[in-house]
Amino acid sequence: MNNPTSQFARRAAVFLDRDGVLCRSDIRDGKPYAPTRFEDFELLADAEPELRALKLGGFVLVVVTNQPDVGNGIVDRSEVDRMNAEITRQLPVDAIKACYHAQTEGCECRKPKPGMLLDAAHDLGIDLAASFMVGDRWSDIDAGRAAGCRTVFIDRDYAERRPEAPDFITYSMAGAAGLILAQAADANGDMKGPHHAERH
Repeated sequence: MNNPTSQFARRAAVFLDRDGVLCRSDIRDGKPYAPTRFEDFELLADAEPELRALKLGGFVLVVVTNQPDVGNGIVDRSEVDRMNAEITRQLPVDAIKACYHAQTEGCECRKPKPGMLLDAAHDLGIDLAASFMVGDRWSDIDAGRAAGCRTVFIDRDYAERRPEAPDFITYSMAGAAGLILAQAADANGDMKGPHHAERH
């Protein structure tokens, strides 16, 4: 069997969480929740232009999303699949990796474990060390670090545990894209952090 990665040069990627990064989360008591109906699914205004900028910058774009409401029996998988299909229709993403397991199942794909990132790297020939993970929750940052990526935390000021030592901190997808593109443009820049993007 041919190794899928043999068809590609190793490329840098931007891994992106879905809810709260690309689409609007439902905030209740300061905590974010994924939409449960397709009718409530709404892409954030800065998602499309910033992903196009990253794509023009040469990055592979991969969405990696935990969707435990499926495994918990709260949402039908077909509803989540409709939302993900809308992402592929409107945004220039190369792949979507989703974990549908409940939190208690102990799978290898659910963030903060790096399984989805590792699978995408194998499938698409991604150089993890040259890649970034963008997320708005601690589990995103932990998954990115475990996979060997640099991490960008979009701080939405949720009332929950914060990530430990992300490489970069910003406040929007626009800020995240700007940080990543600046790093790509300056290979000799300081890669260590945390670096903060200014709030606009």
